[in-house]
Amino acid sequence: MRLPALQAAFGEPPRASPPERVRALIATQQLQSEILIAWVQFALIVFWILLYAAAPKTSAGTRFLPVPWVLGAFLLMTLLRLVLAHRHRLTPPLLLAGVVVDVALLMGLIWSFHLQYEQPAPFYLKAPTLLYVFIFIALRALRFEPLYVVAAGLAGAAGWVALLVYAALSGEMAVTRNYVHYMTSNSVLVGAEIDKILSILLVTAILALGLVRAQRILYRAVSEGVIARDLSRFVSPELAARITTGARELKPGDGEVRVASVLFTDIEGFSTISERLSPEQLVSMLNAYFAAVSEAIDRHGGVITQYQGDAMLITFNTVKDDPDHAANAVRTALAIQADTRERTFAGGIRLRTRCGINTGRIVAGAVGTRERLLYTVHGDEVNVAARLEQLNKTTGTYVLATEATVQAAGDAFAFERVAEVTVRGRSQPTAVYTPREARDAPASAA
Repeated sequence: MRLPALQAAFGEPPRASPPERVRALIATQQLQSEILIAWVQFALIVFWILLYAAAPKTSAGTRFLPVPWVLGAFLLMTLLRLVLAHRHRLTPPLLLAGVVVDVALLMGLIWSFHLQYEQPAPFYLKAPTLLYVFIFIALRALRFEPLYVVAAGLAGAAGWVALLVYAALSGEMAVTRNYVHYMTSNSVLVGAEIDKILSILLVTAILALGLVRAQRILYRAVSEGVIARDLSRFVSPELAARITTGARELKPGDGEVRVASVLFTDIEGFSTISERLSPEQLVSMLNAYFAAVSEAIDRHGGVITQYQGDAMLITFNTVKDDPDHAANAVRTALAIQADTRERTFAGGIRLRTRCGINTGRIVAGAVGTRERLLYTVHGDEVNVAARLEQLNKTTGTYVLATEATVQAAGDAFAFERVAEVTVRGRSQPTAVYTPREARDAPASAA
């Protein structure tokens, strides 16, 4: 069992190794981070070059001027990194080598100061240029890889130790315990040098720890994002957006009562059609059919709440607001009729579709358990729409709507009263109508 303290420090580890597509997405993010690092470093080098060009030269009498050469080397290295980053050629060994070379160039520049200014070797230990090593360490934090931060930090600490050793072996290093003497001479305060090394290592450790935590969060976020995107394909995009942006977790029983319109659809004669097709052909046909009618549904603001075999439950003004929901439900039904009259599927099969529409107060929300939920609609008005779809077989129509839908749709359509029927499950008779545009040849029984 993992120690709670370690989990608190490093964050919750991934529950399992991420799948290949998640790793590919993270790799893409890392490549983009490397391009960002290269551009930031390029901007820094250009700034340093401009700063050096504008600053007065304090060693004008010295022929040895290493700064332009080191800046030039940094610029070449950065341009090479930019090219390789954009071409996705920066392999881990090259990245590690680049980190070490950057720090080595910086340490080499610091080492050269005692030659440039004709001073004893310990002179360079006072150079504020050491602070730039923290920039190189921080740059590596732009990529979610603690390895490169650690490499930069260790290279910086090792470089400074090497400079200390060189100064000690030069025979020119005088050690002092007097802070004022240390600040006003070339003497070395051992504690100060230890502080510098510890500062480099501590900053490296803190950034690396933060990156380990961030990396784990990144893996979880990308994995959960991919899962959410995949699962959202099983529900409408509007419902997925509502769930993911909700102020609190969706629970069983969460729902709201709304005046909405419900459209049930069903393919005429589907049982007979399915007998003539193989399972693979049947699934392919249904996918093509659902893709075709979904265009009409989306166009008029409907939301596919459920697939039930070859049937669909489509709602308007539930997941998203739609003041014209009744008219849009009728428009959707008519668009489906037009589409299925003109198209054929699975090599010439026409899939005529019966539709039942009703408008009224319904409950839209989540049902199920805490572990598994289904977003659907409930209420007597929903049942009436389902009954009307089946009633098309009797009335010889393809679209039937209740009087509530006709009234709510307004003058947008011309309706023809078909009959007044007692819908199964209701005691009072219900007047049913069909849009005149939907009148067609009599439907055959499935």
